[in-house]
Amino acid sequence: MGYPNLGGEGGRGGDVWFVARERTTLKNIREKYPQKRFVAGTGANSSVKALKGEKGKDCEVHVPLGISVLDEDGKQIGELNAAGERFLAARGGLGGSLATNFLPCKGQRRTVHLDLKLIADIGLVGFPNAGKSSLLSKISHAKPEIANYAFTTIQPELGKIMYPDYKQISVADLPGLIEGAHANKGMGHKFLKHVERTKQLLLVVDISGFQLSIKTQFRTAFETILLLTKELELYKEELLTKPALLAINKMDLPCAKDNLDELMTQLENPQDFLHLLEEEIIPANTLEFREVIPISTYTGEGIEELKTCLRKSIDEQAEQMNEEYRKKKLLLLQTSKEEQINRSWHS
Repeated sequence: MGYPNLGGEGGRGGDVWFVARERTTLKNIREKYPQKRFVAGTGANSSVKALKGEKGKDCEVHVPLGISVLDEDGKQIGELNAAGERFLAARGGLGGSLATNFLPCKGQRRTVHLDLKLIADIGLVGFPNAGKSSLLSKISHAKPEIANYAFTTIQPELGKIMYPDYKQISVADLPGLIEGAHANKGMGHKFLKHVERTKQLLLVVDISGFQLSIKTQFRTAFETILLLTKELELYKEELLTKPALLAINKMDLPCAKDNLDELMTQLENPQDFLHLLEEEIIPANTLEFREVIPISTYTGEGIEELKTCLRKSIDEQAEQMNEEYRKKKLLLLQTSKEEQINRSWHS
């Protein structure tokens, strides 16, 4: 804030804004503001030249798209999802004037957390080593690091599927989920918060089953699907309302064909098989898959079919949302017309 010299008005202090920008990363912010302090300019004191002091310079911090702004208690106070969106993080103090009894007021000072969630059309969901990174590199131009150990993907990777008609679909490969992720085991919450921002889910499952380590239990492909569903459900039930597809990977392995026949039978009537499993792995609701596609990232089997299915599913969802939007608009028009008729009838 500015001081009110000579009976004038002090300028207001500058504000601190977060502004969403394309091609900005949290790393950029860290490099530009190593102290993680964002300070706006001080309002000018009134003077002989200017009895109304100038407002202090605003501080604009460029942040990536998909940022949630949280207060010290972890409560969300704002989010920025589209380029150009702005959030006022701290307001500058009022300059000394009649309204403030000529006493300048201090500006806001607050601590906030910036939390980034990826925004993608498709989120790959699967246990470590299901082949998600290999699949991402097969269907898109992403070059994820692929290593043969349990926690393969440490950072979320984003790739784009390019179609001949120039349509693009973004796919996020998220760090491998493990049993107990909802309780924040492993990288649980780091993984699951990104799933919230994807339009659809693609579960990737190893046809031969999965075992995290010698100490943990072996899980069949069917049990793996139930466990993944359970983890999503325990973290946030709404995740199960997202459209979902299932890619069954490693079809090049011996016995894959027999395992697939058994799995398809189990998926058609899951209720008939649940009594054979422990209760803690059974979700309250099972996921309905729009498509089940057997693939092999090793031989390339089913990859083109999978790309076609993902495109179809995304297009259908967009059409459905457009239809719902049109219906809402129509309903609003009809309501306002009825109101106009009622008004003219009464008058």
